[in-house]
Amino acid sequence: MFKRKVTEELKHWKEKYSGKYAVLLQGAKCVGKSTIAINFAEENYKSYILIDFSNISKEVKEIFDDIYNLDIFFLRLQSVLGIKLYERESVIIFDEIQLAPLVRQAIKHLVKDGRYDYIETGSLISIKKNVQNIVIPSEEMKINVYPMDYEEFCWACNKDYSIYNTIYNINKPLGQATNRSLMRDFRIYMAVGGMPQAVDAYINKLSFQEIDIIKKEIIQLYKDDFRKIDPSGRMSILYDSIPSQLALGKNKINLRSILNKKIGKKDEELLYDLIDSKTIIPCYNTAEPSIALNLTKKIDEFKLYLSDIGLFTTMLFNDKKLISENIYSKLLSDKLDANLGYLYENVVAQIINSNNRELYYHIWKDKDKTHYYEIDFLLSDGSKIVPIEIKSSNYNNHKSIDEFSKKYSSCISKKILFSQKDFSNDEMLELKPIYIIPNVVKNLK
Repeated sequence: MFKRKVTEELKHWKEKYSGKYAVLLQGAKCVGKSTIAINFAEENYKSYILIDFSNISKEVKEIFDDIYNLDIFFLRLQSVLGIKLYERESVIIFDEIQLAPLVRQAIKHLVKDGRYDYIETGSLISIKKNVQNIVIPSEEMKINVYPMDYEEFCWACNKDYSIYNTIYNINKPLGQATNRSLMRDFRIYMAVGGMPQAVDAYINKLSFQEIDIIKKEIIQLYKDDFRKIDPSGRMSILYDSIPSQLALGKNKINLRSILNKKIGKKDEELLYDLIDSKTIIPCYNTAEPSIALNLTKKIDEFKLYLSDIGLFTTMLFNDKKLISENIYSKLLSDKLDANLGYLYENVVAQIINSNNRELYYHIWKDKDKTHYYEIDFLLSDGSKIVPIEIKSSNYNNHKSIDEFSKKYSSCISKKILFSQKDFSNDEMLELKPIYIIPNVVKNLK
């Protein structure tokens, strides 16, 4: 079992709110929701019952046909499953709750009864599609579960992440050899990603080709889910288009060019369903960064990133049936021929998102209206903002962030350019290695 940050959120729920609320672990498939719930139950309760609605027997399913009399319901549940429940010391896990919307509706009454705690897990896209005819319980706290972030990846690999906290606090050049080594470690994370199955394969020393097969299976699983909602395959086309859209430098998603057709309301709905699936991350254009970022965001103008950098890496080279070890070797040694700035953008997007922050960028024309400037990411820092630019290689050219700083100087707390280079400064612009961005985001107000 990997150490996951969400466990601390579950502990907080159990200590403060478990008698008043059930908790719903929500997120994309294969991010570890079920495993997290089961391990938390094993470590924090005297007993637990797991009901997996994706693999439920007829006998167990019939128990849920009538839960009006909770005394009888709990007796039948314990009898059929052979597990004793203890009042206020046991938890019932409803796994894949999206497949049992009426059970989810009953959470209100189960929580009110107060005998046991309840943990639900679900894939968000299916949850949203299966609530049309039920009353969504207000007695439900939601916790987002993301792919493993870089700190969790380091924990899984038995690496001491505290070194990054020290590096962040010192904020001084490390020297070429140390920076190169830490950058290579970070690129391993970019190659493997944060899907627990892929991380487990890497720890068990499987080849990158074998890890790639696992990631391809996850991608196919996502597409199978998309087809349940959209048999036409348009959702899959939108999902597949994300790496190419970023590679082409598109400053917003253009449905018409992706689907090669006149766009209707149904196409737009499919795009928002894809966002709801949590398999992708939207980054919104904010029109006026001097005001609160969310107040001027353009809800119909955004870029998209994949929720996991490992899946992005696999899709990036999807023209090959298998990604060769040679390609991964070049990625890890930073010797790929292509300009892969968008690959680094995606990992930054994932890190920001895993800190429960919405993503924003800003684009504007120069004075002569002949050229666009763009800030890759904008983060709030108290009442101020932090413009962030991402470079994969050459970091000497940073015209966009320079012009942005002139335009919004009174609103900026700091400005940062992340690249593969060591710590340094260019006047007021902070130049930092990209592996330190988790610490930067975590320490913003």
